[in-house]
Amino acid sequence: MPGGRLIHEDRRLIAAWLADGLGYAEIGRRLGRPTSTISREVARNGAPGDYSPDHAQQSAGHRARRRKPARPAEPATDGQPSAVERGFVDEFATLLAATGLPRMTARVFVCLLTADPDGLTAADLVRRLQVSPASVSKSIGYLEAVELVARRPDHGGRRERYLIEDDVWLRAWQADTGAHGEVATAAQRGVEIFGAETTAGARLDRMGRFFARLSEQMNGSSLTDAATQDALTVLAALVHAGRPLTPDTLATALDWPRDRVDTALDAIRHRPAIADPLTLQAIDAETYTLTARPDRLSAAQRRALEK
Repeated sequence: MPGGRLIHEDRRLIAAWLADGLGYAEIGRRLGRPTSTISREVARNGAPGDYSPDHAQQSAGHRARRRKPARPAEPATDGQPSAVERGFVDEFATLLAATGLPRMTARVFVCLLTADPDGLTAADLVRRLQVSPASVSKSIGYLEAVELVARRPDHGGRRERYLIEDDVWLRAWQADTGAHGEVATAAQRGVEIFGAETTAGARLDRMGRFFARLSEQMNGSSLTDAATQDALTVLAALVHAGRPLTPDTLATALDWPRDRVDTALDAIRHRPAIADPLTLQAIDAETYTLTARPDRLSAAQRRALEK
């Protein structure tokens, strides 16, 4: 499996791809492994010109048998994490760093993520991570700026404690959703500037549609909530009528209060995925209709259908 130990079949593929002249990076990509894994594997077992998968597999077996059994995990003492817990913090931080989070910031974040509900002080973080106070301060500043960490006064002391709040993932999710929506809007503006027929326009169109769908999926709510159910009813009413309708007309036909219709229309406007593949269009301030979403069809598809 990707990320585990290389097996004999992996080594046979490495040998074949080396013979074909592929570089370590491409071989790693094909196997789903880091480039460093491939380079170490080849370096351990000769060179690109004389790498033998059978010999490499045999050598790996010898190395595995020579490895000493793991020592029992050290228990946690004086509120400090155990060796296993410290290992998890470092491993998880490495994964987060691969997503773009600075390495030290990732370590501070995971340390807080695995702390008790009261969080940790800056001194606690310095002691646990064995880093300088300046490194902790810089990382805390970064995490606060992206709203992943909150600070609270330390009970009975003058210091502050840092902690991960329960709704941190929702806030991070919503922040990403907003960013994706802005990228989609900017990309569609670029299509208008460069023209849908140009190479740049086509690329921006694909990019805009991708980020629009991603934003909508992330921002969408369950189809079981009341506002969404009302929104679906309003959409059905507009489709059935087959003509533009005002909120007052919808309220009368559905036998709803006007504010219930307004709430449903707001839900459709703010969560376009509800109406997918249609979109709500305002003809004027008080009249609405439905049209096909422009991003569901490419410019070429629209032209072909219009013939």
